[in-house]
Amino acid sequence: MHSETIDLPTSTPGTRRTLTVQRFGTRGARPLAYVQASLHADEVPAMLVADKLRRILTGLEDEGRLAGEVILVPVANPIGLSQSVMGDHIGRFDLADGRNFNRDYPSLTEAAAERLDGRLTGDADANAAMLRTALAEALAACTPTTVAEQMKHALLGLALRADYVLDLHCDSEAVMHLYTLTPSAEVFAPLQRLLGAEAVFLAEESGGHPFDEAVSRPWNELARRWPDKPLPMGCHSVTVELRGQSDVEHGTAHADARAIAGFLAHIGVVRGEKPELPEPLCRPTPLESSEPLTAPVGGVLVFHRKPGDRLEEGEVVADVVDPVDGTVTPVRTGSSGLLYARIATRFVQPGKRIGKVAGTTLRRTGPLLSP
Repeated sequence: MHSETIDLPTSTPGTRRTLTVQRFGTRGARPLAYVQASLHADEVPAMLVADKLRRILTGLEDEGRLAGEVILVPVANPIGLSQSVMGDHIGRFDLADGRNFNRDYPSLTEAAAERLDGRLTGDADANAAMLRTALAEALAACTPTTVAEQMKHALLGLALRADYVLDLHCDSEAVMHLYTLTPSAEVFAPLQRLLGAEAVFLAEESGGHPFDEAVSRPWNELARRWPDKPLPMGCHSVTVELRGQSDVEHGTAHADARAIAGFLAHIGVVRGEKPELPEPLCRPTPLESSEPLTAPVGGVLVFHRKPGDRLEEGEVVADVVDPVDGTVTPVRTGSSGLLYARIATRFVQPGKRIGKVAGTTLRRTGPLLSP
């Protein structure tokens, strides 16, 4: 393993923040996989899985089994990691401006298109190489201003070179689930099966410009722009939701890391025997069919169902109880499906999102991800 440090700008004199980048295999070798943990810094399971994965990758490297390169960023958000308010860790949003650390990444499609216009040929490999260069140049032309934007710029710069990107997160209370672009569903089917994902969500564009789509969506969009030119999907990215925030346990994290290493074998990063794939626990479904459950009123939240439960249309998932007069307001699902996530807090305000259902019949529009 080769470890390097990227210094991040800081708005506070006398303080220092860094990104640690750990590289395995031969630099520049293909396939290149990029893995980062806890971009939402309070999603701690990802950092423990990254630690277990580092140990596995070190062993594989010592055995000479890495055919490609792996870049691991075990702590992707040192800004959020240092944030707390009266003892509560705030890692999802930047306290400086309230913005989500996994939103508002630059869209590089148009800038890359300008650099490629009239240059693509009939050679798919040459076209892919030109697009990688165009994306890197487009990013270099961006001018980040805030400290968080500088961090996002650094992370994106590391990931743009990759063939495969795994962004490790978790939800509040949840089962294992994945988000990826529709064209990448088959590529990540082995990962889905090895991790035992109970829900997989697909979209061409989920809204909000998250990290994973910033690195992969330009490939899909530009291939559609020039259908007469061979332009492969040169970067497949996935957001891995490692269950819930309290699911921090050595055995679970090691099993998840082994699953990721097994996936790296299936995509050719690791030499040797590929692990057998278990039967899938679900079929991928459109992200637009997922149903957010919201509290219609404020009060004490009492769940009737837990993550992993199958729901029928109209079923009561939770009650909101008014602690003053005892009024009970039920929260019902609008479609059948799997309750794959719910919040951990038990007092809510009106409009608060309290859970998410992997349905099949809804067709939502607009931003499809949680704020």
